[in-house]
Amino acid sequence: MDFDLSREQEMIRKEVRKFAQKEILPVAAELDEKEEFSSELTAKMGAIGLFGMFVSEKYGGQAMDYLSYIVAVEEIARVDGSQAATIAAGNSLGIGPLYYFGSEEQKRKYLPGLCSGEKVWGFGLTEPTAGSDAGGSKTTAVKDGKEWVINGSKIFITNAACEMTLGVTVQTITGTRDNGKPEYTCFIVDSGTPGFTAVPMHKKMMWRASNTAELYFDNVRVPAANMLGQKGDGFHQMLQTLDGGRLSIAAMGLGGAQGAYDLALKYAREREQFGQPIGKFQAVAFKLADCATEIECARNMLYKACWLRNKNKPFAKEAAMSKLYCSETMGRVVDRAVQIHGGYGLMKEYDVERFYRDQKLLDIGEGTSEIQRLVISRYIGC
Repeated sequence: MDFDLSREQEMIRKEVRKFAQKEILPVAAELDEKEEFSSELTAKMGAIGLFGMFVSEKYGGQAMDYLSYIVAVEEIARVDGSQAATIAAGNSLGIGPLYYFGSEEQKRKYLPGLCSGEKVWGFGLTEPTAGSDAGGSKTTAVKDGKEWVINGSKIFITNAACEMTLGVTVQTITGTRDNGKPEYTCFIVDSGTPGFTAVPMHKKMMWRASNTAELYFDNVRVPAANMLGQKGDGFHQMLQTLDGGRLSIAAMGLGGAQGAYDLALKYAREREQFGQPIGKFQAVAFKLADCATEIECARNMLYKACWLRNKNKPFAKEAAMSKLYCSETMGRVVDRAVQIHGGYGLMKEYDVERFYRDQKLLDIGEGTSEIQRLVISRYIGC
């Protein structure tokens, strides 16, 4: 067994960490406070190759393995969850479905601009009545001649309502299967299409500098050529997209846990009480020891799942396990990190407060912790 990263992967970690410290850290707190999505920062992340990392060079991508991409997300999340969300959603949910399921024409039309970071893309899945229960979807697409007419709405969609948004992939119901269950089909909807409205969502507790949107489709007409894959492929596309997305959410949990741990360790070495650094007290030292142990376990689990994916082996169970464990590990780590900071951990002047807020979505997005346990239980035969 080889636990070493390749030279290229180590270089990616080093360069992305340097970028995050130089470009993201100085503005992260301000962007969070203002609830401001930064097109400038997103473009910079694109310029260093953080979009389309696993996409073929033929379409403007970097042609790297999936672990390299996950390492990059981890390093961005080590500094700021909002920018990590922009990268994770931009790749796994935005670029991924177009790359894996799109026609040659669709790939050539959309991927170059997305891989360069000049534009971003949304993946319209969640609805007001359909979260964990995907069967609650109500958005429909009805064929009318050579066009499809889409009606419905989506909610909590990342990268879908900013000045950089090129369009969205939207999952719709296009009929009923023989077993009585809905038939799902995905369509590409360009920004500016008549009847399509994307509205930014504000007053979020977390990821305040990422773009989150509500989407409305009022008799939106798209040509048949905008169908992603074949009619009825939507459910399969959704499952495969979420498997990859779980790895990126896990990377955000791992990176966020590492970042919060780094802050707590630094503070424990500097803060003195009773004549010595608080890290010398067993109560604090044991908290940090637990954090370091859980982070190590999380990293090994996630990297193994990525190894399986790179080897084209089944990885869905391990993706669910990684998403569950890494996100909940960050929850435990940030809780301890705030405790170690004491009253200062509750103040916005200290970055650990932002990490504490940003963590919660990881237990919810891309399938709640409860859904991950359900998925895992089915894989183990329960």
